[in-house]
Amino acid sequence: MNSIPPRVREKLKYYVYLYVDPRDGTPFYVGKGRGNRALSHLAETFEKAKSEGIGDLVSLSEEPIVEILRYGMSEREAFHVESAAIDLIGLENLSNNIYGKWSGRQGRARFHDIVKELDAEEVDIKENAVLVNINTLYRYGMTDIELYDATRSCWKVGNRCEKAEYAMSIYRGIVREVYEIATWVPGGSTMLAHEHRVGTDEMGDVPDRWEFVGRLAPAKIRKRYLGKSVCHYFKKGSQNPIRYVNC
Repeated sequence: MNSIPPRVREKLKYYVYLYVDPRDGTPFYVGKGRGNRALSHLAETFEKAKSEGIGDLVSLSEEPIVEILRYGMSEREAFHVESAAIDLIGLENLSNNIYGKWSGRQGRARFHDIVKELDAEEVDIKENAVLVNINTLYRYGMTDIELYDATRSCWKVGNRCEKAEYAMSIYRGIVREVYEIATWVPGGSTMLAHEHRVGTDEMGDVPDRWEFVGRLAPAKIRKRYLGKSVCHYFKKGSQNPIRYVNC
């Protein structure tokens, strides 16, 4: 099938679909769309991982099975279903490049952590600070050094970062840790416990990016902010992981 009949498109509305490997029934891509979107990837090459998955099948005279997970939805409903499917299968098991929309704020997490987050007290920041949203890097149970590295490296920042005394590690709008900044250095110039640097290319370079070196903030500062909500500092829909406060 190369095209979905117009009458069927109208009934499908927005839908969430899967690309499934016919050899073992394993989904390797989750997407959402309307119209012919579910069939369009078969001729696309710009999403490398997905295209390689399709290419591998084509080389074996196979093609992916296209499944509809849910249909007849609004766009907003489709975004939620897509995000839930990616969270359940695991991004590491898919050729998707990113988690679904709103996954960082409403995605899969432990029940008691969600309760704590929804019950978090809103806090006003008095210090000069840079808020670093690490939604794509954070995971529950990460070590202190992993959290530090995920927060400090490496970001596109402006001159305002030089005024920041503290860096706050933010996940789901909640302050996870606070660091006292010693200095900013070129991205990739310091050693990380695990190489996860944002924006790296195949050679490991991080042009136009910076990372800070620092230490845990004083106890009174950490007590004031840890576990508190700073959602109100981030504009709804903003994709920029960096937010300056009092800088």
